[in-house]
Amino acid sequence: MNIQILVGILIPFLGTSLGAALVFFLKREISTKTQKSLTGFAAGVMVAASFWSLLQPALESSAGMGTLAFLPASIGFLIGVGFLLLLDMITPHMHMDRQNEGPRSGFKRTTKLILAVTLHNIPEGMAVGVVYAGFLAGDNGITAAGALALALGIAIQNFPEGAIVSMPLLGEGMPKRRTFRMGVLSGSVEPVAAVITLLAAGLVTPVMPYFLAFAAGAMMYVVVEELIPEMSEGLHSNIGTIAFSLGFVTMMILDVTLG
Repeated sequence: MNIQILVGILIPFLGTSLGAALVFFLKREISTKTQKSLTGFAAGVMVAASFWSLLQPALESSAGMGTLAFLPASIGFLIGVGFLLLLDMITPHMHMDRQNEGPRSGFKRTTKLILAVTLHNIPEGMAVGVVYAGFLAGDNGITAAGALALALGIAIQNFPEGAIVSMPLLGEGMPKRRTFRMGVLSGSVEPVAAVITLLAAGLVTPVMPYFLAFAAGAMMYVVVEELIPEMSEGLHSNIGTIAFSLGFVTMMILDVTLG
């Protein structure tokens, strides 16, 4: 594994770690405006990344199928959505419900937050691994710069996720160093998932369009089910919408200029 790919794999993990580090600089709770800004920006980044970094290469990889080129991307996308739907049936949502009763019951709220964010990081790590596997396989729709753009985009949207894990723990009285470690650990599954995907590159390459679209579907599920409700409910929803637009444009610029 060369340095370029190793850096790309670790960039999303760095985003989560930096987000978790907010516990050293902020008060025990993130303000509503800040939370909506971070969530909206992350949602915009993920929507743009899902299309330009994942779905578009998936469609280009299937171009040889002619009028049926949409089929692998469509199937992979729906499987990705279904996979996250299954996860949400056995784990909590990351956002609070409208009655502020916390995520769906079962485990303690903070435990469920950590579990939810950690599991949702797995397909994001897979997305990075799949794109780099496609690059190594010589897929014409994937460049090193495009793979780097996706890694940067996921890192940007991981920043608030790191805070989502660590800040509630701080609010419950956990020491800052420990809350930081918990946030970092929640993101550690991403490079692991990316490396496993890369190691299975020989198996992944023939079904690359399906895997790219799978990652896109998983990311879009998180956006629609978790991030958009979080940014649009209650006061200051316009801040979330503006941040969404900025995140979308930022990722679009990254992907188009680097890709």
